[in-house]
Amino acid sequence: MKTISTGPAKRLLLVALGISIVCAVQVCAAQTAAPAAAPTAAPTETAATPSNAVVADASKPAADSAQFKSRSPRYRIEPGDTFDLTFDLSPEFNQLALAVQPDGFVTLRAVGELKVAGQTVPELTQTVRLAYGKFLNNPVVSISLKEFEKPYFIASGQVAKPGKYEMHGNMTVTQAIAVAGDFQSSAKHSQVVLFRRVDDQWTEAKLIDVKKMEKNRDLREDPFLHSGDMLFVPKNTMSKIDRLIPNMSLGTYLPLTMP
Repeated sequence: MKTISTGPAKRLLLVALGISIVCAVQVCAAQTAAPAAAPTAAPTETAATPSNAVVADASKPAADSAQFKSRSPRYRIEPGDTFDLTFDLSPEFNQLALAVQPDGFVTLRAVGELKVAGQTVPELTQTVRLAYGKFLNNPVVSISLKEFEKPYFIASGQVAKPGKYEMHGNMTVTQAIAVAGDFQSSAKHSQVVLFRRVDDQWTEAKLIDVKKMEKNRDLREDPFLHSGDMLFVPKNTMSKIDRLIPNMSLGTYLPLTMP
């Protein structure tokens, strides 16, 4: 009888002890889970990344301005140019007086047609090395320009002598205007437009306040010209001009007479 009465009591004690253990485990789990929720605040830090991207984009116009101020741009090969191509270790592939065709291509020995227009000499050297590197081991290539278009700029609009002028050394916008005979009395000094070709389809345009530069006697904002740039001096106020203009529309700004 004594054995039978104590069995259920022990079982009840074990059940109660098991419930207490389960509750304690749940409380501990809840306490450890609470700190783990803190890292959920991290997305607020990563969410700041787009604003950083906007700041980077905001600095892009400064890079564009630096491009207009560039003093020594590299010459880019154009149709009609000629150059010598020589290989130090494989002279059988040498070609002299290679002429760039009107479509911008040249025909290279053992390679075929290769587009070269628009490239600088270092870029073209790398292009040729890659082309011949398919069957030559690390070819040593030299390129020497023989005939090329001399640097020039075009002045049009309200200048005394509109036309095409050769550039001898570095030249800024104000210097180019002086070469073109200076402003006419009807010129809008504060809205001179500098056109610079970007590619075959687009030309970049920049408004330049020459009047402000001369008034403040500060020519730090006077951009250096690149070969092929065009200056347009308007007669009337141009309140708005697109930054990129299709090349087909540039005829509106070209001078009527070209020397």
